[in-house]
Amino acid sequence: MKRVIQILKVWGGAVSDDILLDFQDRHRRRIVLTAAKGTEFILDLPDVPDLREGDGLRLSSGETVLVRAAPEALMEITCSDPLHLARIAWHLGNRHLPTEIAERRLRIRADHVIADMVVGLGGKVHAIDAPFDPEGGAYGGPASAHHGHRHDDNHDHDHDHDHGHAHGHRHG
Repeated sequence: MKRVIQILKVWGGAVSDDILLDFQDRHRRRIVLTAAKGTEFILDLPDVPDLREGDGLRLSSGETVLVRAAPEALMEITCSDPLHLARIAWHLGNRHLPTEIAERRLRIRADHVIADMVVGLGGKVHAIDAPFDPEGGAYGGPASAHHGHRHDDNHDHDHDHDHGHAHGHRHG
């Protein structure tokens, strides 16, 4: 079977086939894929890739398969002002949700519980179908907390700390 031997991020040249992948499949380390014209190949990499719309997959046969981002059920979040949008972005990040960030909107995967939270925080939610291309992780990995980096949820969530000022206050 043909294998992916290189991911091409900035390139030009001939394309032999293309493949439509959702966000999750663009962030898989190992998967057998069949492109639109029937080219079958295996993606088997040491690390989870961050495949984006327009990337190329160079195969062991010398062929290049173009990556296309598939439309997915998303929520587009807007607000009346940037402060509300920033506050909502903080809450999404606090929940480790992959989020696509633009100047006046956020996009996340459709989730009715999160939609209710966003509306409660003053945001507007619109259901859309579009390719999902969230921000990459802070450490250079893919955008999902469950793809490509370790996340130790056994850390202490009691964030007591010392203050260098003269008055006291309670955390609670």
